[in-house]
Amino acid sequence: MFRHILVPSDFTEKNLHAARIAMQLAKLQADANVILLHVIETIEGTEYDEFEAFYQKLHKRAVRMMQKLVESLGPEASAVQTAIAFGKRVPGIIHFAAEHQVDLIVLGSHKIDPEQVPEGLGTISYKVGILSPCPVLMVK
Repeated sequence: MFRHILVPSDFTEKNLHAARIAMQLAKLQADANVILLHVIETIEGTEYDEFEAFYQKLHKRAVRMMQKLVESLGPEASAVQTAIAFGKRVPGIIHFAAEHQVDLIVLGSHKIDPEQVPEGLGTISYKVGILSPCPVLMVK
């Protein structure tokens, strides 16, 4: 059912949990794959060239962090694919999902305090859940 599973990551613990769940889901279908995506936030109103050296440093760091994330998933993660994109996080995730025909997005989320609901509705996970072209599984 879900052959292309996307896990957006900011390299926090909640994303590790989401990646592990995505890998379990991928085991249910023989030809399923998991893609870990990190979106490097760009500075609005500027051109990439203006900050190219800065973005390249962030990219190198993201590659190292992505490798650590894959290693922490254990030997079963050898088939996990990785991707790094530049842009705004939510549009970047949505664009990647549409462009790569993702069937499911699995992402970490946090509990929303019922006393402060409006603050929780502005999160990346909430926005991805609303705007996604495919089903979204939010992991808490």
